[in-house]
Amino acid sequence: MDGVKTAPRNRDEAHLVTEARPGLSADIRYRERRYLIMMGIRTVCFAAAILMFVNHLGWLTAIPAVGALVIPYFAVVFANGGREPTANRTFRQYEPNSPAIYRPPTRPGSPPSPDK
Repeated sequence: MDGVKTAPRNRDEAHLVTEARPGLSADIRYRERRYLIMMGIRTVCFAAAILMFVNHLGWLTAIPAVGALVIPYFAVVFANGGREPTANRTFRQYEPNSPAIYRPPTRPGSPPSPDK
């Protein structure tokens, strides 16, 4: 490796990967799934409103009908909301949680250890 310079490794700048946000495709998949579930609930509310109306259940028909009218608004708002903002926008440095190295006590009159 004559003349090839390599970047020095600095172990103080290790970052936790677990702090990373989920990928964009995972976020889109989550929002699509939530939208489809909400629209499925809306379809059930619509069918229930029709069945209740046909069976002459009066004002009880309004409950699923209101659900069928209101749910699409919230489904679209949640689907188009985009990625959730995170409070922690920077990487957190890795802090090892290892015990301190044991150093046996020195006896009086003995030479100090070389690592001190």
